[in-house]
Amino acid sequence: MDFSDFDIWLLDQARPPLVMGILNVTPDSFSDGGQYEDVQQAVAAALAMVDAGADLIDVGAQSTRPGSQPVDPAEELRRALPVVRELRRQSPVLISIDTTHAQVAQEILSAGGNIINDISAGGDPAMLPLAARMQAPIILMHMQGTPATMQLNPQYQDVLLEVKDYLVARRQAALAAGIARHRILFDPGIGFGKTTPHDLRLLHGTRILAGLGQPLVVGVSRKRVVGEVTGVKVAKDRLMGTAAAISWVVANQAGVVRVHDVGPIVQTVRMVRAIAAAK
Repeated sequence: MDFSDFDIWLLDQARPPLVMGILNVTPDSFSDGGQYEDVQQAVAAALAMVDAGADLIDVGAQSTRPGSQPVDPAEELRRALPVVRELRRQSPVLISIDTTHAQVAQEILSAGGNIINDISAGGDPAMLPLAARMQAPIILMHMQGTPATMQLNPQYQDVLLEVKDYLVARRQAALAAGIARHRILFDPGIGFGKTTPHDLRLLHGTRILAGLGQPLVVGVSRKRVVGEVTGVKVAKDRLMGTAAAISWVVANQAGVVRVHDVGPIVQTVRMVRAIAAAK
């Protein structure tokens, strides 16, 4: 899928779900840190995900695992920019940049990136105006606290209602900054300042969140909620639980699923779509 196709997809009310492959070029991400610090290894991994059916590649150069500390924009760019440049040279695949820094987003977009994936939902005051100016789609995510603090003691009166209200408020801020409404995507932030019951409530409410009118991005791949429910302690071994969660959210109108294990999840998504379309 190229950017023109993605723009059409964003405007399609019956849009099929897309699979976003995770490419962490970090030394410390929770399940795959340190695997792709070499540019050629990272690009090869991205191209393998494309071959397996990924519609988008999400490049992250800063770990956001619980307890992680922030990385400055210069270090993010040192890690991510060569990978994005080389991936763009070799493939037309859609590339998103997972960053909270407008400086990083601008450099990556200028180097061939397409989409901003911002877990802070515009926490950097320059981020929303940048997305508007560069006409870049932006994923706005809910998070309680910061990656360093978010799992210390997350509390909600009604997690689904509070996440819903937050995303609506951030949409208003994005619109006020000049971002076209169809280029705004929502992410409920599974595992970002939530306990397992919170995450399960949000997953159960996928259809409600999708009903807000923006494409819904769900990142549940290998996360703690999957491990706690299934009893699988090693993150990379959580494929079956991840696939079950993906089946639920796709059946309930999620727009994009962000995953590590692209090939098996592409099969999962195709099967769910075929069942949903059967007469």
